[in-house]
Amino acid sequence: MFGTSVTYAPARTFKAEKAVSADGSVRWVIASDEYELHSESSAYLASLRSRDRSINTERVYAGRVALYLTYCAANGLDWAAPGFAALSRFLHWLVEEPLPPRGRRRRTEPRHRSRTTANQILTTVGEFLRFGVPNGWVRPETAAMLSEEKYLSFLPPGYSAGEDGQYRVINAKSIKFNVAVPGYEWLNDEQFEQLVNVTTRARDRFLVCLLGATGIRIGEALGLHRQDMHLLSTSASLGCRVLGPHIHVRRRQNANGALAKSRMPRWIPVDENLVSLYAEYSYEREHIPEAADCDMVFVNLFRAPLGKPMSYPNAKDLFDRLAVKAGFAARPHMLRHTAATRWIRSDTPRDVVQNLLGHVSPSSMDPYVHATEADKRAAVDRLAAKRRQESKA
Repeated sequence: MFGTSVTYAPARTFKAEKAVSADGSVRWVIASDEYELHSESSAYLASLRSRDRSINTERVYAGRVALYLTYCAANGLDWAAPGFAALSRFLHWLVEEPLPPRGRRRRTEPRHRSRTTANQILTTVGEFLRFGVPNGWVRPETAAMLSEEKYLSFLPPGYSAGEDGQYRVINAKSIKFNVAVPGYEWLNDEQFEQLVNVTTRARDRFLVCLLGATGIRIGEALGLHRQDMHLLSTSASLGCRVLGPHIHVRRRQNANGALAKSRMPRWIPVDENLVSLYAEYSYEREHIPEAADCDMVFVNLFRAPLGKPMSYPNAKDLFDRLAVKAGFAARPHMLRHTAATRWIRSDTPRDVVQNLLGHVSPSSMDPYVHATEADKRAAVDRLAAKRRQESKA
């Protein structure tokens, strides 16, 4: 039977809830304000785990789907058969509805979601509805209205249209805001040094420098085990043939939910400065007895639960505090872009940078080849100098 959730009372709200099993494993579910499990959406979240998606992705998607279910309940909509107009209204509601106050300080001006965020939420909702089709919860025509055929007159970088142009017609989202392509945010050398200088603890300093020097994702950093840190001149005793200090990035399930995005393992060289920072962090860690038995590299040293693996929320809170001290935006992924930009600007071959970052497609490197203010000023100055020279001739 389609649309089984119409029995829910319109006044109900839904929330993403974290469930911890007896073995310590974490999963996300969606429940009503009366603690009734929403079975269909919780099954969708379970499917993310079966597809080896990270626990952080599961958490974000759970919040998005819970928001959609709450909107449907408040407006008397059947979540399984919303209709094109209803989804369009939901998209506009996402940017028009003020967000609840955040933190202890009450802001006088209301906060709103961006159009990009609204598009991301609706993309997740669309995936949830498509998941419901083979399970018999959603009619095929409901999922079909979420996309429409589009002919690509201009091909994105790295996209192949096929020998006969057979791949120029794609299925594009039919309900979305048109938004400008966001630029990649990164830190220049002065900003990166300032960010490092505002750290007051060895662990935090090592984390910032590790992300900025290796370009690994925050999930990859939080998923590092101590056995992945090969920081001697030779690691032959560990069965590793790579010479010089380096780290290994491996995809594995971890207790803190950290998961490497790339399925292919890789190793990344590190310099003596990073080795020294790790030694300082190890000395700091030794003073916390609870951390002795944990094999994860990054652990909680300054707040409970001591000695447990550092989580995504812990890392976000750390970078939020560092950003306030530094006086500019600073997020973990910006340091990945910073590392990639530095390598590109130092004439490192693109295929080497691609391997260091763990990218599968060469086209993923295109965003890092961007012009800075200095590059554009230098181009104008060179042309002006050339014209002055020609006028004197």
